[in-house]
Amino acid sequence: MSPKILKQKPMLRVCYALAPLILASVYLFGWRALVLTAVVFISGIITEACFAFPQGKPVTSAVFVTCLIFSLSLPPTIPFWIAVVGIIAGVGLGKMVFGGFGQNVFNPAMVGRCFIYITFPLFLTNRWVEPFWGGLGGFMHWSPSVDALTSATPLAQNSQGMEPPWLDLLIGRTAGSMGETSALLIVVGGLYLILRKAASWRLALSCLLGGAVSGILLRMTGFAQIPTLFSTLASGSFLFGAFFVVTEPVSGAKTRIGQWFFGGMIGALVVVLRGFSNFSEGVMFAVLLMNAFVPLLDQTVRQIQSSRKARA
Repeated sequence: MSPKILKQKPMLRVCYALAPLILASVYLFGWRALVLTAVVFISGIITEACFAFPQGKPVTSAVFVTCLIFSLSLPPTIPFWIAVVGIIAGVGLGKMVFGGFGQNVFNPAMVGRCFIYITFPLFLTNRWVEPFWGGLGGFMHWSPSVDALTSATPLAQNSQGMEPPWLDLLIGRTAGSMGETSALLIVVGGLYLILRKAASWRLALSCLLGGAVSGILLRMTGFAQIPTLFSTLASGSFLFGAFFVVTEPVSGAKTRIGQWFFGGMIGALVVVLRGFSNFSEGVMFAVLLMNAFVPLLDQTVRQIQSSRKARA
């Protein structure tokens, strides 16, 4: 009899790395953030079970990661039912219709976020709140007041030519999605994944380099809307995407050269989309766009390597 849940150590390590961000989301945005994460978690597992159990397959630990990444990418005040719709779309349409774990072309968490971003744009683009800070913060509250609704996220400030304080970006004292505010916690969790070999350092580093180089070059050539290097990397979900989304092992490139190109292009696309499109946050679209090119990218790299070996 097959187990109901298939334990995958690399995926569980990603969950461990995300745990501090979940705790920080409670401190910053109140206990509603934890309940929202739990609702998404349960809904995602049930969705995968509805596909897997009739086929005699178990639920994989990978769905835990999908649920956590999806939850942490959401605004803290998003209605529960929209979050449920999103994770059902992410797990069902982004993963299980392709055949389950190891078969999906696109990152399931980003598929779910993209689905509700397009369907319910107001709740994903204009429902930001200032975080709690000082003392016990959000541990003493359910959620920030509706009266505190604001659009002054770091990305919004960047688009207006204002740079948020670097310390606020570092510790998370800014408006934004639940898991993207603290650059320090994201980097610590990402380094843990890399040291435990649960994530590819090439994918993370290439994404950071792609964003840094493209941002510097565009700023040097006179595009004032491109923020400074630190603000480019620490604002929004750039770091979160680089360490936890781009490094997703199934939908990312598999060849070494392909990984450098895949991550670098995502980093560059994020900067371009933020600076020149109507979408202030480009990580989701950049990841999904490059996911579509992964099979062709890896196939091209392998063909070039094979032809070189044949000539040698």
